[in-house]
Amino acid sequence: MFDRGDRLMENILAIDIGGTFVKFAVIDEAGNIKKREKSETPKSLNQLMTLIEVNVKEVEEYAIAGLAISSPGSVSKQGIIYGASAIPYIHGPNLKEALEERTQKRVEIENDANCAALAEIWQGSAKGKKEVAVIVIGTGIGGALVHQGSIVQGHQLHGGEFGYMILDPNQLGSGMSTFSELASSYSIIKRVANKKNVAPSTLTGEEIFILAEEGDKDCIESIESFYEMLALGIYNIQYAYDPELILIGGGISTRQHLIHNIKEKLQVIVESVDVATIVPSIDICHFNENANLIGAVYHYLQTEVRA
Repeated sequence: MFDRGDRLMENILAIDIGGTFVKFAVIDEAGNIKKREKSETPKSLNQLMTLIEVNVKEVEEYAIAGLAISSPGSVSKQGIIYGASAIPYIHGPNLKEALEERTQKRVEIENDANCAALAEIWQGSAKGKKEVAVIVIGTGIGGALVHQGSIVQGHQLHGGEFGYMILDPNQLGSGMSTFSELASSYSIIKRVANKKNVAPSTLTGEEIFILAEEGDKDCIESIESFYEMLALGIYNIQYAYDPELILIGGGISTRQHLIHNIKEKLQVIVESVDVATIVPSIDICHFNENANLIGAVYHYLQTEVRA
């Protein structure tokens, strides 16, 4: 395969550092995945470095040009990961410099939610769009803003961190006031656990949706509250940034009727606000488990172009 004239298309080793697993994939400049592996997330920085080194050696046959990394936290251009995550040891050291020294490869790192958004801009649901917001729903809520095809980093590298938005000021400090606390997948579990007076660890989201379909009142009310809070957050994002499209990602995005249910709640909100005339355009992310890997490669290629 050839690209950019007569130059052989390069392969890049994409790495998605997660709290449970580190995923690896050899991906070419067109976004084709050639090889994919995953390992449990190491317990220390040195173990992570060693794991990456081993994987670089294992894909030597692909003539890897560089490493494209998706990571939690606020990632600086210099390669330092600020903020906090489920992997404390990645925050503080210059991961980019350390990996370039140990692998002798070019390394580029980007925030995981930003990578998910870049995948959608490159080859997903937002292809051809210029102003996009992406909401990634999991245990909490992450997100990203895209302007003219590029990620909006923000002054403190917190652009698109929608999860911090306060949706219920009357519940500050209670664990049920922010967008993450009120509209994440886990928020459904917390609501049902409170209603039934059981530990959240005894419930799963899938079980709650099944019980709701069977008529369980607590589960039905908790899911309705989730959709209401999610719609409220989307409404706020629409009027704060005015994107042409808002995408929903994360495990819950695969649920049937998700978009229909959100649109119903949005319509109620818009009709209740006299001055509101814009109904947000929403859709589902195209990529799921491979989003961070593909987006990390697109970030790598974008950085190369800018350089």
